[in-house]
Amino acid sequence: MNNNNYQPDLNLGVIGNCAYNALVDTRARMVWCCLPRFDGDPVFNSLLDPSENAAFWQFEIEDYARSEQFYEPNTAVLVTRLYDSRGQGIEVTDFAPRFTSRGRMFRPLTLVRRVKLISGSPRMRVLLRPRFDWGRAKPVVTQGSTHIRFVGPAMTLRLNTDAPLSYVFSETFFLVDRPLNFLLGPDETLQTGIEETARNFEQETVSYWRQWSRSLSLPLEWQDAVVRSAITLKLSLYEDTGAIIAAMTTSIPEAPHSGRNWDYRFCWLRDAFFVVRALNSISEVATMEEYLRWLMNIVVRSGGGHIQPLYGIGSEEKLPEAIVEHLPGYRGMGPVRMGNQAQEHFQHDVYGNIILASAQAFHDRRLFKPATRAEFQYLEAVGEQAFRIYDTPDAGMWELRTRARIHTSSALMSWTACDRLAKAAAALRLPDRIRYWRERADTIRARILKEAWSDERQAFAESFGGRDLDASVLLMAEVNMIDPHDARFVSTVEALEKTLCDGPYMRRYEAADDFGKPETAFNICTFWRIDALARIGRKGQAREIFEVMLKSRNHVGLFSEDTHPVTGEMWGNFPQTYSMVGTINAAVRLSAPWDTVI
Repeated sequence: MNNNNYQPDLNLGVIGNCAYNALVDTRARMVWCCLPRFDGDPVFNSLLDPSENAAFWQFEIEDYARSEQFYEPNTAVLVTRLYDSRGQGIEVTDFAPRFTSRGRMFRPLTLVRRVKLISGSPRMRVLLRPRFDWGRAKPVVTQGSTHIRFVGPAMTLRLNTDAPLSYVFSETFFLVDRPLNFLLGPDETLQTGIEETARNFEQETVSYWRQWSRSLSLPLEWQDAVVRSAITLKLSLYEDTGAIIAAMTTSIPEAPHSGRNWDYRFCWLRDAFFVVRALNSISEVATMEEYLRWLMNIVVRSGGGHIQPLYGIGSEEKLPEAIVEHLPGYRGMGPVRMGNQAQEHFQHDVYGNIILASAQAFHDRRLFKPATRAEFQYLEAVGEQAFRIYDTPDAGMWELRTRARIHTSSALMSWTACDRLAKAAAALRLPDRIRYWRERADTIRARILKEAWSDERQAFAESFGGRDLDASVLLMAEVNMIDPHDARFVSTVEALEKTLCDGPYMRRYEAADDFGKPETAFNICTFWRIDALARIGRKGQAREIFEVMLKSRNHVGLFSEDTHPVTGEMWGNFPQTYSMVGTINAAVRLSAPWDTVI
């Protein structure tokens, strides 16, 4: 790669506009960006290929010494400052344009990077090396008067810039003596001048995000962490359809050399529900409305039958899993996968997640499109399916590929489906449907309390009649199926702590799976523990663990999926919506109330 002995890590910032995302490292190197959608071709892929074939976009300062990176407050605009050994510096501002224009949201597939001089007379060079077809195809590069075109087999990108084209084209170091602007996007002519366009896009985008952040209902404490999490969750929304992706990357291993490398650039109905619920809790309900557009398409199409645990962001059912053999993977730890076999799984919690995601729409008067009797009838068909299969084996929420059981978490979500339908029926004043769904919810609840309880472990186990422990049973209190002060739930929390915790961190389960025993802690499980501790009255301990988790984020406040309990290093796909959800939930649950200071 001839790029300063580049070693990928997850000290990355993310930019995006709900049409595409890009990841930028601490040296202003864009290492990941898929186009034309979240699940598309990674035109910048050096996160998974640090070789000489890597695709990336870097502003390299000569004689590099150090860097700083941060977000403009309350925005998705990322700033990276690079300094040389003499203290001379440049500042790179990265963003994806997003703002209202002509009555609609403007979110072009355009990367904007602005460079300005901080001090001295530093020299830099521009290394712009996109590739296509998962890195297989090197573009044909042509030069115009103020632009460079990168022509690939199925896509052409155009760089419009007011930097010296000859230097950009030849990757030559040159003095930075004035502001420079770079816009990489579709092969189209700009409507206004390069500098004017970039400046206007930045001003409008900063204004959009600050207005958006201002509308959030924040807890008193940890506001910066909540805002950063909320913006990151918003960037995971594919606004064209309303789908919400689980993460922006594929194939970052869950642990070193584990082979647990998955493609998360799709919409899991489970993860999406948690995103919607977290954003709703801070009064950001627009994402729920967008997501319900996507979700109702899935529900109606299913006709009351089987629903997959995940779909493509355009509602695609087929997401065949394949290995991209020629990419070495994150730090050489392949395989690199595209697609996800979990589309074939039966994961019975999915029906509850659908109804949970829709539940607020029956009660919230702020919505442009509140849920009506029509949506209720479609969701009743989902509830019927939940009741039909709640006590049958499935792959579970952890997507076990070689083991099927009657998972407690799946039955729990089937109970939730029936319980929330009863509450929706109450909002719609349908007394017969209230009774119908309440009876079904009570039936499932009684079975869970009886058959998931393990006398041997003094805890609710991960499956009916089982003995193994699993962090997902902590959701029993979060979805209000059991009083958190119930002795059985308190005992379960204590048993899970003894078995699954490495200090503050929590693993998913104790039993070995297809790849052996998990090595890293799964961040959302740690957050479920925090929630459970707060509910059972151990709020001081919950706050201590939350503070540890906040220190586990990267330098700009982002989480991946997993944390190594010994090294503290981030592993798994990035940024992980589940983990950002946990940050919001914990802050809302644990914060002192506003009336303690005002």
